[in-house]
Amino acid sequence: MPRLTHDRITWLAYAQLGLWGFFLYGFGPVVPLLRDEQGTTAAVAGLHSTGLAVGALAGGALFAPIARRLGRKPTIWVGLAGVATAVAALTMLRALPATIAVVMVIAVAGTLVISGVNVVLTARHGPAAPAALAEANAACAGMGILAPLLIGLSVNAGWGWRPAMAVVVALIALVALVALTIRVRGPKAATAVAAPRPRGPLPRTTRRLPRAYWIAWMLMAVTGSIEVCLSLWAADVLRMHAGMAPGAASAAVAAIVCGMFVGRLVGGRVALRLRPVPLLLAALGLSLAGFAVFWAASVGWLAVVGLVILGLGNALHYPLAISLALAVAGDATDQAAGWSAYSMGVGFGIAPVALGWVADGVGPHLAFLLLPGFIAAAMLLAVRLGRALPTPVPVERPAPAPA
Repeated sequence: MPRLTHDRITWLAYAQLGLWGFFLYGFGPVVPLLRDEQGTTAAVAGLHSTGLAVGALAGGALFAPIARRLGRKPTIWVGLAGVATAVAALTMLRALPATIAVVMVIAVAGTLVISGVNVVLTARHGPAAPAALAEANAACAGMGILAPLLIGLSVNAGWGWRPAMAVVVALIALVALVALTIRVRGPKAATAVAAPRPRGPLPRTTRRLPRAYWIAWMLMAVTGSIEVCLSLWAADVLRMHAGMAPGAASAAVAAIVCGMFVGRLVGGRVALRLRPVPLLLAALGLSLAGFAVFWAASVGWLAVVGLVILGLGNALHYPLAISLALAVAGDATDQAAGWSAYSMGVGFGIAPVALGWVADGVGPHLAFLLLPGFIAAAMLLAVRLGRALPTPVPVERPAPAPA
């Protein structure tokens, strides 16, 4: 069984992804509030997700060349500095074109963070990378629990969402200060799990990625669609179908992230013992069960229970898919990580706008029936991915000596 070692580099990577999680999961409940402020339709408000998608595409294209020039760890800090600057700008802007544009910039910077953390942990932990990525995304979800709660409290207090969102700027500065103080550096020698990568510019590596990678790529696009639709529009369903107040509905979106946090903590351990594809199929089945509870509930508490179950299932979608994608990429992990951002861009750019467009016609509750279709598509892709993965070569054991 692979062993996961927690060193300073690993803990710092977890914290860095958690900072991105604060914005990502906090921004979902903000979109309906922006729609109310700006007086737009659900479909138009969903263009903020399109901004996230376009930014993710740009960030995916930029990651590999920036990582080659600066190194992976500096690239992560460049991304976090960009997130802090753009979030500060977002809290001061009100016009629709301006908020969409700045969200696009945030997504560019955030994609550098995500891609950098993924390749750093994959290179550092080797066979234990699925568990490390699950725990990193647990940190992301953990910070995502805090963000919607702070936003809900801020809205209920009459301050609006902006002071709560600005907290991420202070958190990024704090983590940077701690990392500088304790001087987190790369290892000086190879460890048992993985050899360290050079701290300076990385060599150019470009090759054709295998079929299994592209199936995992499509899987990430579909599961990303599930996650972003829930993040952006679950609060609307809670308000209009379950009868919750706007502030309470925004805060209740944290139930999804709470489930994801628990699921990723537990899933990180389970991923060390079970094969990724069967575990992914089980997670998708749990998501489907949670959706059924959420969608059928007409009272707030039961809908929130459904969101928790959904979060437990959603917890392992991305960590398992990205770990499989990077594992089959061989020595082209920077290239594969950059392309993976395109999959998330496709999911973030198309699905929420489509759901918002349908919601304008039939309401958000009926529009959410798109999600079981996404889950079914993800299950089919997971089965195909299992068939496309390279089969491990069996180790021949010597015959026992005759008695």
